[in-house]
Amino acid sequence: MILRLSWLLLAASVRAASLSLQSPRFTISTSDATQLRSDTLSLTEKPEPLTLGATDTLKLTFQVTESDEGKGVQPHQTFLRFYDKVSGEEGIQPVRVTPGGKAKFELNMARPPASIPPTTHNPLEVSLILGSFVHAPAKYDLFDLYIPASQAPAEHPDEASFHVLPAIEHTFRPEQKLPPQLISALFAAAVLSPWVVLIGLWGKLGIKVPHLFSPSIIPFTVLLGGFEVLLVWYWVDLKLGQVLLYGGMLAVPTVFAGKQALYTTGEWRAGRK
Repeated sequence: MILRLSWLLLAASVRAASLSLQSPRFTISTSDATQLRSDTLSLTEKPEPLTLGATDTLKLTFQVTESDEGKGVQPHQTFLRFYDKVSGEEGIQPVRVTPGGKAKFELNMARPPASIPPTTHNPLEVSLILGSFVHAPAKYDLFDLYIPASQAPAEHPDEASFHVLPAIEHTFRPEQKLPPQLISALFAAAVLSPWVVLIGLWGKLGIKVPHLFSPSIIPFTVLLGGFEVLLVWYWVDLKLGQVLLYGGMLAVPTVFAGKQALYTTGEWRAGRK
């Protein structure tokens, strides 16, 4: 029973320890310190909207107190919230409070803080938020504030990378045009004409290869034909590395077969065989 009573007393004391504002006041002045407007704020009703020019300064002063004793206290967190109801943009500005609960905030439109959200012609709803570990949190709607419209933010260099890009359209070269058949026939005849001349001269002079198919000559002839087949195969299917490998394998017997063919031909010319 005593334990329950102590908890109730503790809860009652915490409930009673709430935060309040004392003497909240604002002042609007120009860059040459001329006072344009000054008044005390009501915690229950907003004043007429405040308007700041491009070089005006708004000063806000208040003291945070405990509502039951009126003693100045320092909340753990104190913020001013600037909220655009139309666009939904908001900015939070911390406010420094002394141990005695006194606070002062200045908004100089010549050098506005980064916490001010982007603005248009709509007013900003300004409210004060108080947070504490030992007191109940509190929020006070202070006033509506008109400030000059902000400029559009500078475009980021990579802004275009985050948008839909146009579809990529490939442009292909037109198909190669074939020359007329007459031109192709003339060039084909020019390529084959040396063979026609060669065959004609062979027919006139006569082809005399008496030992072409002799046992000493035929291996060299076959190996030379193998090189021709290898070149055709390379043109059709093989790669360069394969051609070099197979060519090296054919080169070894070709060297010995050619040496034997030359020796045998020399013997024939010397009349030894």
